[in-house]
Amino acid sequence: MTPLVLDVAILVVGIGVLYFGADWLVRGAARMAASLGISPIVVGLTVVSLGTSAPELVVCVVAALEGRPALATGNVLGSNLANMGLILGMTALITPLAVQPRVVSREMPIMLAITVGLYALLWDLNLGRVDGLILLGVLGLYLVSAFRTVGEEPEMLGDVGDLLAAEEEKIPLRFRDFMLVVAGSLGLVLGGYSIVEGAVGVGTALGISEVVIGLTVVAIGTSLPELATSVVAAIRKEADIAVGNVIGSNIFNLAGILGITALVAPIPIERTVLTHELVVVTLMSLALFPLVRMGWRLRRWEGAILITGYLGAFVFLI
Repeated sequence: MTPLVLDVAILVVGIGVLYFGADWLVRGAARMAASLGISPIVVGLTVVSLGTSAPELVVCVVAALEGRPALATGNVLGSNLANMGLILGMTALITPLAVQPRVVSREMPIMLAITVGLYALLWDLNLGRVDGLILLGVLGLYLVSAFRTVGEEPEMLGDVGDLLAAEEEKIPLRFRDFMLVVAGSLGLVLGGYSIVEGAVGVGTALGISEVVIGLTVVAIGTSLPELATSVVAAIRKEADIAVGNVIGSNIFNLAGILGITALVAPIPIERTVLTHELVVVTLMSLALFPLVRMGWRLRRWEGAILITGYLGAFVFLI
């Protein structure tokens, strides 16, 4: 078997593992949410988001240890851009997504605040360990706040099918559901890593430059878990998890992934990150507000706008 054929095989297997991992994670998380009295949107913003952000963490830590800081920062910002433009756009094209007011009034402003706050942390062109601690502290405060406000949430929108019981019926907590979350998270990590490895191998064999591979394969490849999870959640009518997963993943990427990576090894920052990548991510974050605010729903035509905006930003960054 030639190296190119092996890389293609790894890529195909990774896609399969990724899909089943997303399916298991959504099933287990939704049932655990019902049995513990936690709404699916909180699960999407925390457990599911953390599991689907694991590939970014692996790539960023390895890149930092290998002395490739541009890959680490580019991966996080590129993944966030793909989450908002490509993933939300494609998911909305499959089925219009209901959006809870909480996401617009709380989670999205937090995501935007962390994005803008990065300008201050990166202004000296270095993301050091102190900066990493600040980012992790912000993430900790966000998680505590997310769980403390569970009881204040309105009724969720949409039908969650057979994953949730009737209003007065409590679903028993099953060990199987916990194992589904664990197995699904592992599947997302292994699938995402296999896709990136296979795609990088294919790109190298075909003579595509490493810069182009980093801006395309790595950023999009590590965002595939979020895409798979959001698409599966949308098909299963778990709209809260679909939308919450993307916003939560962006918060985890900015605060958690960059924070942990900076603790492992301080990251030198290129000036273009402040003038190009971070600007584009900030603009995409701002553009989401009017789209999801209209009717508290992300419609198919709005999904098309997001995808178009993502492709335009992608061309600009390349």
